[in-house]
Amino acid sequence: MIEVKDISAFEILDSRAQPTISVLLELTSGAVGKSSVPSGASTGSKEAVELRDGDPMRYAGRGVLRAVEHINGKVADPLRGRDFASLADFDEALIKIDGTANKERIGANAIIGVSMAAARAFANAERRSLWRSLTPTGVEPRLPVPHFNIINGGAHASNALDFQEFMIAPLGARNMAEAVRAGAEIYRVLRGELQSRSLSVGLGDEGGFAPEIGSPEAVLELLVDTIESAGYETSHEGVMIALDPAANGFYRDGMYHVDGEKLSSHEMVERYSEMIESYPIWSLEDGLAENDRDGWVYLTERLGEYVQLVGDDLLVTNPTIITEAIEHKMGNAALIKPNQIGTVTETLEAIRICRDAGWSQMVSHRSGETVDSFIADLAVAAGCGQIKSGAPARGERVAKYNRLIEIEATNDLPYGRAE
Repeated sequence: MIEVKDISAFEILDSRAQPTISVLLELTSGAVGKSSVPSGASTGSKEAVELRDGDPMRYAGRGVLRAVEHINGKVADPLRGRDFASLADFDEALIKIDGTANKERIGANAIIGVSMAAARAFANAERRSLWRSLTPTGVEPRLPVPHFNIINGGAHASNALDFQEFMIAPLGARNMAEAVRAGAEIYRVLRGELQSRSLSVGLGDEGGFAPEIGSPEAVLELLVDTIESAGYETSHEGVMIALDPAANGFYRDGMYHVDGEKLSSHEMVERYSEMIESYPIWSLEDGLAENDRDGWVYLTERLGEYVQLVGDDLLVTNPTIITEAIEHKMGNAALIKPNQIGTVTETLEAIRICRDAGWSQMVSHRSGETVDSFIADLAVAAGCGQIKSGAPARGERVAKYNRLIEIEATNDLPYGRAE
């Protein structure tokens, strides 16, 4: 049994200069766990509720002092001095304290911060690495293929690009260190390519460049040129491209508005099909809006045999919603973001459901991040073989990639996608 001594929290800043929460959890054994909570800009409507103060006189209403107060009182008071058999036991207590389906009473940002801190404290109490402590029984831990977001658009940038993320994935790398090197080298060459074309090298929220390019196909042409100029093949044995259009952002009145065109669901899917035929794309995330359910079914029927179709806003790391999507054949993979659901245990359950159904999983950061590298350990523990944490630049993004390099350097683990 593990006994909680104290839980405390305070307000800090994330990578977008917005407030977020830091949590410290102490056990009577002396073990300590710390966490800091990410926050998204592009969010699904069914995500667990992130609690903000709404006070226009502080941080334009984005403060998190109420969530901090809840941790220091409503959460800490009933948990202080209690014994827990496992993290799952602890997270169940958190869920009961909140008592709502979507974490709106305490705030999902408060609950996930406490859950992550507890996971670290429990691992430290066991004198085990976080990833070892989180690895489910029967799962082979694995170093994931990093997906580097090197061109930003949509809600992550102020340019005219409708698609939100253009990522490169070193699928053919032999190990994590080589994969990170590939991402960094291609990122450096891309800067030069943009400068040579008199395009901006300003950055979006996730560290990728945000040039004034409106056409997604023009970006894909640029990325192919850049990958090859950096000395890599555009193939599954080299480097492939992954897209996150984040279609919620350009879906209005039943139509998709892309680069000046209005497209129906079927027309949008056909445009993706043409892109996949013309460019080395291996993964497509949120290609359609979360409420376009018939469109998702068609998308999966049309392209599911050729590429990974990842649901993010559609699924929001929710085990119940993922189960329903599997039954209705909407996609074939899930993005995994712990703060979308609210506890580490529920996150692991979402991953389990995908794994049992033969769906892929990709662990993900958020646009508002901190240097907390929790998701790196989570991705290794889950054995899913995929992670995205933004560009290979900026401290809050690089922290996750550096943590993966550290895990590889001190452990003998396989690298690559889970088959």
